[in-house]
Amino acid sequence: MARVTRSGTISRHLSEGGLHDLHLHEATQKAGPDGHEVDGFSTRQYRRGDVLLVVAGAFGPNWLRTLAEITSRLESPHVKCTVVDAPELGDHEVLVRWATSEELQARKAAAAKQQAALTAELARQEAQKRAEEERQALEAAGQSGLF
Repeated sequence: MARVTRSGTISRHLSEGGLHDLHLHEATQKAGPDGHEVDGFSTRQYRRGDVLLVVAGAFGPNWLRTLAEITSRLESPHVKCTVVDAPELGDHEVLVRWATSEELQARKAAAAKQQAALTAELARQEAQKRAEEERQALEAAGQSGLF
């Protein structure tokens, strides 16, 4: 059974991420992203079959950037949502639901793979630094390498 997603929870996560909640009514949300002086978002409940989901819409002059911020914030590891496009929604809107365990594990593996190169480089730099410090300590003690 799918977990219910509430618009108030999603709004809170987005507001805590620094986005401005415009508190628009559903008719205004469906009208489109233009006509708002301030960049922001608005959410509403959406029912797909027996599952209650949330539609998050981006509004304002730079709504594309706001939409990217919405997606980034909601798919972050501590929020744990999945953002999907739905054909029945406008270009400025995305469908939000809680992520499944499999999706979260896949994201975690992708992040670890992405950071593997950085981790290896840091380990190499630390080993090089330790070797240099040991060489300097030996030289300070009056010993020098034979090679």
